[in-house]
Amino acid sequence: MSKIARLYAVVLLIIGAALTAGGLWLAALGGTPYYAIFGATLALAAVLALRNHRQANWVLVFALAGTVIWSLFEAGLRFWDLFPRLLAPIALVGLGLGLFPSIVSGNARRGFRLGAAACAIAFAAMFGLAFVPHPTVSAVAAADYSPGAGDNAPQDWTSYGASSAGLRYATYNKINRDNVATLKPAWTIRTGDMGPGIDQNTPLQIGDTLYSCTRNNVILALDPDTGATRWRFDPHAKAPFWQRCRSLGYYQSTTASGECQQRLIATTIDARLMALDARTGKLCPGFGNDGTVSLAEGMGPVKPGFYFQTSAPLVARNIIVIGGWVVDNEQTGEPSGVIRGFDVMTGKLVWAWDLGNPAITREPPPGQTYTRGTPNMWTTAAYDDKLGLIYVPLGNATPDYYGVQRKPWADRYNSTLVALDVTSGRERWKFQTVHHDLWDYDLPAQPALVNLRGNIPALLLSTKRGQLFLLNRATGQPLSRVVEKPVSSAGSMPGERMSPTQPYSVDMPVIAETLNERRMWGMTMFDQLACRISFRQSRYSGDFTPPGMTQSIEHPSNLGGLNWGSMSVDVPNNRVFMNDVRVPMTVRLMTRPEFTEFAKKNHPDGTGHGPSPQLGTPYGVNIQMWMTKLGVPCSRPPFGTITAVDLNTRKIAWQVPAGTAEELGPLGIKSHLPMPIGMPTYAGTSVTAGGLLFFAGSQDYYLRAYDTSDGKEVWRYRLPVGSSATPMTYISPKTGRQYVLVSVGGAAHSKDVGDYVIAFSIPQSK
Repeated sequence: MSKIARLYAVVLLIIGAALTAGGLWLAALGGTPYYAIFGATLALAAVLALRNHRQANWVLVFALAGTVIWSLFEAGLRFWDLFPRLLAPIALVGLGLGLFPSIVSGNARRGFRLGAAACAIAFAAMFGLAFVPHPTVSAVAAADYSPGAGDNAPQDWTSYGASSAGLRYATYNKINRDNVATLKPAWTIRTGDMGPGIDQNTPLQIGDTLYSCTRNNVILALDPDTGATRWRFDPHAKAPFWQRCRSLGYYQSTTASGECQQRLIATTIDARLMALDARTGKLCPGFGNDGTVSLAEGMGPVKPGFYFQTSAPLVARNIIVIGGWVVDNEQTGEPSGVIRGFDVMTGKLVWAWDLGNPAITREPPPGQTYTRGTPNMWTTAAYDDKLGLIYVPLGNATPDYYGVQRKPWADRYNSTLVALDVTSGRERWKFQTVHHDLWDYDLPAQPALVNLRGNIPALLLSTKRGQLFLLNRATGQPLSRVVEKPVSSAGSMPGERMSPTQPYSVDMPVIAETLNERRMWGMTMFDQLACRISFRQSRYSGDFTPPGMTQSIEHPSNLGGLNWGSMSVDVPNNRVFMNDVRVPMTVRLMTRPEFTEFAKKNHPDGTGHGPSPQLGTPYGVNIQMWMTKLGVPCSRPPFGTITAVDLNTRKIAWQVPAGTAEELGPLGIKSHLPMPIGMPTYAGTSVTAGGLLFFAGSQDYYLRAYDTSDGKEVWRYRLPVGSSATPMTYISPKTGRQYVLVSVGGAAHSKDVGDYVIAFSIPQSK
C-alpha cells in the first residue's frame, strides 16, 4: 500500500474513532445509533487497510450502502436533509475505494476503482444540486388564478403598507412578467447616513414626490424620475442602539390651506413626534411645540434607549396613532406600552389607551404616569375607516422569559391584537395569540385587512409562531377555526402560571415546523452529529417549551416565524405573500450570582438580545441563536422562505427558499457560493398586478422578482450591499413610467453597510 494510502487510512481511523465516540454519546442520550455504527465501520476499514487486508474496501462499500439506506429512511428525498448525511460519507468512502485497491488485484481492483469513480460522480452531482432551487412546497396550478387586469393611473403610496390596510399591493402592470427581464436601475442616490443602525425604510410617494427616511430619521424629498433631492430635514436624533426608521405617515387637510396643508408625520429614535410641511420640509409651527411633541410626556423616568419609535406611525382620519419600542429583558417596570392618539393638526393628545389603567383616557393624573411595564406596540397598526377601528398588535410585558411577577393586565394583553375605536381610543374587542407569553412571541407585524369571498371583512394576523389567524375585523371572531391545544409545562420555573393550553389556528397553514432529532442539520455529518447531541441534551417539547434553569430550545424563535416585514396581498386573487425566519434559539435562566459571573465574560449589549439581566427578577437570561460550531443553524434548511397562501382554499399555493448563502458561510467567512439554501429573511414583500412579487431582504445583496403564480424567480439585480427594507412601486405622474424602489443600507448580520436608495424601471426606447 502506498504512503498516501497509508496516511489516508490513519486519517480515516481518527475520523472513525471520533464518530464512534460521538455516536455512542448520542445513542446514550436516546438518539440514533447510526453515527456510532458508521464510525466503527470506518475505523474497522482503516485497520484492515493498514494490515493490507483485502476486506477493507468491502467494509467501506457496506458502510456507504448502509448510510444511503439510513439516509433515505430518515430524510426521504428532501435534498437539504440528504446533503450532510451523504456528502461526507460519499467522499470518505470514495477516497478509500480509490486509494486502497492495491490490497486486491484483478477484477476486484477494477471494480473498486469504478466504485471510486462512481462516488466522485455522485459527490459532484450532489454538490451541483446544491446550486439548484428546491421548493419546500411546489406550486399547484390554480385554474382561477391570473394577475389583475391592471390600472396604471398613478396612485399615492401614503403609508408603510401602501395604505392603512397593510396590503402592499399596486394595481400597476407596466412592469410585468413579460418584460421584467429588462428591468434596470433608473437612478440611485446616497442619503449620507451611514449609521449607526440599520436602514429599513419603505419610502412614501405622494403625487410627484417621494419621501424617504434614514436610519437616524433624516427625511428627504426626492424627484420620482431622477432622485434629485428637493429638500432635506435632519432632526439630529440619537439613540444608543436600534437606530432605524421603517417609514413615515402622511396627512392632507381638506379644510386648511397653505402651509402644512400636506404634512409628513415622523417619529424619532429619541421619542419625538413631528409634523413637517410636505412641500418644504419645514416643521409645522402649529403642531405641538413648533412642530414637535415629546413622546416622553407622562411616561415617567426613561433611561436612554428604553423607549422610542422605530416603526411607521399610523394616520387614521385626523388622529396619529403612536406606540413605542421598549427594550427587552433589561428590567421590570420599564416605560409604559400606552397607545396614544394625537390630533394631526395641533399635536394635542386626543386620547390614550393605558391597558393597565383604563381610567386614564388622556394625560395621567398629576404625579402619576402611564402604567409602567405593560405590553407595547413596537410595530405598525392597521386601520379600517368604514368600521372606525384601529388594529393594534401588542407585544409582551418585559422581561420576556420570567413571568412569576407579572401583573394580571400583562397576562390579559400580551401577544394580543386589540381593536380600538378611532374616535375615543377605547377597546372594542381583543384576540390573544399566546397565553402567559414566556417566549417573546410579540405580535410583530401590521395586520392585513382583506375581504373574503362574500365580501366578508377579514383581518389576517401573522405571528412569530408562524401561525396565521383569520379574524372578522368587525367583531374579532375567528373566521378560521382556532383550537386550544394542550402544551407541556415540564421544566418551568417554580411559581410560573403556565397556561395548560395555547391557541392554534388549525385550518390555516403554519409557516413553521416542529423540531425532532431527524431535523437537525449541519454543513457536514460531523456538525450535524454535534447538533443532534445538543438537541438531546436540551429541553424541547414543542413551540411552548418553558424557559428554565437548564437549556431549552425555542422554535419558532423570538425572530420568527414571521416578523415585522408584514405581508403583501394580491387583492383580486386573495393570495397572500409572506417571508419568514427559521432559526431556533437556546434559552437558559441563571441565578443572579451566576448571571453576574457569566456577564463578565459575555458582555450584554443592553438591547435585550443575547445575555440580558432581567433586573427586578431573581434570574438573568442567556438567549442565543442555536448554531453549529461552523456558524450555521442546527435546524434543517431552508432558514427562510417566501410563501404564497391562497385565502380562498386556505392552503399554501407555493413556498420557495429565500436567497442564497453567497454572502454568508461557515465561521462567518463569506462562501461566495450562490446555493439557494434559503436564508433568514427581513423586511417584507410587495406585489403588483403585473404578476410580480418583489423582495430584497434575503441577505445575499439581491433585489428579486418572483412570478406570483408559481414562485419562480424571474429577475434579480445585484445590489451594492444587502437590503433590510420592503420595496415599493409607483408610477410617475410626470412621465408615466413605473418604478420599483428599495432602500439599500445593509443586510442583517452583515458588516457591509450603505446609504443607497435605488429606483428601477424598464429602459425607455429611443
